[in-house]
Amino acid sequence: MLNYILDELKKIMAIDSPSGFTRKAADYIMQQLREFGFEPELTRKGCVLCCLGGEGSPVVFSAHIDTLGGMVSEVKSNGRLKLTRIGGMNANNAECENARVHTRDGKVFEGCFQMNNPSVHVNGEYDSQKRSYDNMELVLDEKVFSADETKKLGIATGDYVCFDPRTRITETGYIKSRFLDDKLSAAILMGIAKAIKTEKLSLTRKVYIYLTVFEEVGHGCSSGIPADAEEIISVDMGCVGDGLECKEHQVSICVKDSHGPYNYDVTSRFVELAKKHNLDYALDVYPFYGSDADAALDAGYDLRHGLIGAGVYASHGYERSHVDGVKNTYELVKAYITECFNAPFPESFDPRKKDITAAGCGSSFIVPKFRIAVFVFSK
Repeated sequence: MLNYILDELKKIMAIDSPSGFTRKAADYIMQQLREFGFEPELTRKGCVLCCLGGEGSPVVFSAHIDTLGGMVSEVKSNGRLKLTRIGGMNANNAECENARVHTRDGKVFEGCFQMNNPSVHVNGEYDSQKRSYDNMELVLDEKVFSADETKKLGIATGDYVCFDPRTRITETGYIKSRFLDDKLSAAILMGIAKAIKTEKLSLTRKVYIYLTVFEEVGHGCSSGIPADAEEIISVDMGCVGDGLECKEHQVSICVKDSHGPYNYDVTSRFVELAKKHNLDYALDVYPFYGSDADAALDAGYDLRHGLIGAGVYASHGYERSHVDGVKNTYELVKAYITECFNAPFPESFDPRKKDITAAGCGSSFIVPKFRIAVFVFSK
């Protein structure tokens, strides 16, 4: 399955998909899931939702197929392009990166993102000059030297600029690329979908995968979650850096991020399964992070939530992970959906209870049902 995941990663990486420009990536995911025999749905927002089977205590595993990127904000008088960023694409680590401009009539033009006056032999302030979108530009690989010449190509404000991911997998197992956040996790979930069909996995609960398309701008999982869902698990990049335990070879189990702590029972279950299967894992607090699971709760969904993912170094830059991190993440997700599960609800949580037997577990658990009324009074 590892080879399939890595091959799928390369294919997904080859499809440009910054937030808001994700239809081709979504169409590809839909096609693959249909070939497995599933019936994926495309939400109005452009996300891909697919039920993988199972019964009882539905869980949604989300990953996002949108990436960082740029958009043309001005065709400059010199024929070059001023950009505005899509998501957290930092100007410092985008410098000197090759990119593609996609026009609304389907044309694609190449260029390179450079600082204004970028030659060290000409610019005496090259070292000290701040890198920002105000003093950087996309230099097109076209013979254009004025705004009119560039516009005649069909390039206009609002065109998407997609940076080259430069995907490489080394002989030592390291995976290097832009946008491992979060196409690596998307490939892992596609591996889970394939395993359910080819390995005939016995699911102990109902399982959805949800490939979202606006995560990098904050609202990927804010809508479209199935009404019967009880849990949302974001499979997203695990943070690697100073003060954190995780390395690229591990699966990271996040206990808290910028939005607050994740569900204690969910994280405890992940730890239990990681120990049981001798998976290499780390528990970490992410200091500057928000996930699709956070977005779901912020939108008002009543769900248990969790966050796991392969360790990814240099997030939002030229990122790096490892095949061992992929394996550990894949095996943890697999264990979570195939081993006996009991929902962690206290008896007193809600007076209206319904007993449901989890598929394959032979035990029942309590699922609360809510109805919330909102009254608005005006003077």
